[in-house]
Amino acid sequence: MRKNYLNDLKELTQEIIKMSELVKSSIKNTVDALKKDDLIMAQEVINGDNTIDDCERSIENLCLKLLLTQQPVASDMRMVSSALKMITDLERIGDFSTDISEIVIKGGRTHTNYSIPFIEKMCEAVIDMVDGAVRSFAERDIQLAKRVCLADDKVDELFLSAKDLLVERIRKEESFAERALDLMMVSKYLERIGDHATNLAEWVIFYLTGVHINTEKGFLA
Repeated sequence: MRKNYLNDLKELTQEIIKMSELVKSSIKNTVDALKKDDLIMAQEVINGDNTIDDCERSIENLCLKLLLTQQPVASDMRMVSSALKMITDLERIGDFSTDISEIVIKGGRTHTNYSIPFIEKMCEAVIDMVDGAVRSFAERDIQLAKRVCLADDKVDELFLSAKDLLVERIRKEESFAERALDLMMVSKYLERIGDHATNLAEWVIFYLTGVHINTEKGFLA
């Protein structure tokens, strides 16, 4: 019985890693679709959201199985409850990737140069945050989780830089206004992904310490 319990906990970690890999690919592919004006790739991201949703349901079922049949206590209970919260954030990140792909499809093949450095940097930063948060969960690494929380400041700074750049572009080229607004939405979605990646790390900290913190209130001081 104990062996089955430990195997279920191990499976839970593996399934969260699997879901995070799908989410990271979704972020990368949606930004690639934006850069390349690739409507097919954008549609693939949208279609792939169903797989992310399926992962969420599968992990929910595993968590409920653990709660109902094993009645975990202490750190194991926090692990399961944190996992339930984390998959909600991962699913939401997948939704934001879909939102970006819908912007690409809405715009059609415009052959407009969507690529701006800040968006590409934001994409890399939030993927690193998701990766770090999930690794901190799997490896029980609280310092890594804290670094993920701090990394959100960089994403916020990039978002503000992107917004300033796009506003300036509109001033110089009014015909670019509609595309600039699309890019503004993309950068906002990426900024929100960073927020959800921070949530992931905060739930890891709860799992490891029993204390639920809010990094916006300065717990890392």
